[in-house]
Amino acid sequence: MELIQRGLARFITTGEPQWEMFDEDVEIYDHDTPDQGVYRGHAGVASWLEEWGAAWAAWSIEPEEFIDAGDSVVVFVRMETQGRGSGVEVERRDAQVWQLRGGKVVRGDYYNDRQQALKSVGLEE
Repeated sequence: MELIQRGLARFITTGEPQWEMFDEDVEIYDHDTPDQGVYRGHAGVASWLEEWGAAWAAWSIEPEEFIDAGDSVVVFVRMETQGRGSGVEVERRDAQVWQLRGGKVVRGDYYNDRQQALKSVGLEE
C-alpha cells in the first residue's frame, strides 16, 4: 500500500508518474472511457495520462481512502476538474485499483464507480 501512496503523492505533486513503480508490461484499463482500449507498458501509461490531461484546463486529485485488497490496492479519490474547451467545472469521486506483483504495479484500473472498483477485487461496500 505504501508504494501506491508514495506514487500517487508524487503524481499529485509533480504531474509525473513514479516510473520505477510500474512493471515494464503494465496494463492500464480506463473503465470511465472503455472505448480507448488497453494501454500497455510505460509508453501506454504515458499515453493514457496525456489523453486524460488533454481534456482538462485544470485538475486536482485528493486521495480519500486506501484499501488493502490482497495483491491489489483500491484508492478512493476526489477529483476536481475544469474542462479545457467548455470551462465546465466537475467534482466527482472516482476509484483506482492497482494490482501488484513482485513489488511493481502490473495493472491499473480506473473507475468512476466506487462499487465497481470494490467488486473487481471481491469486496462489497
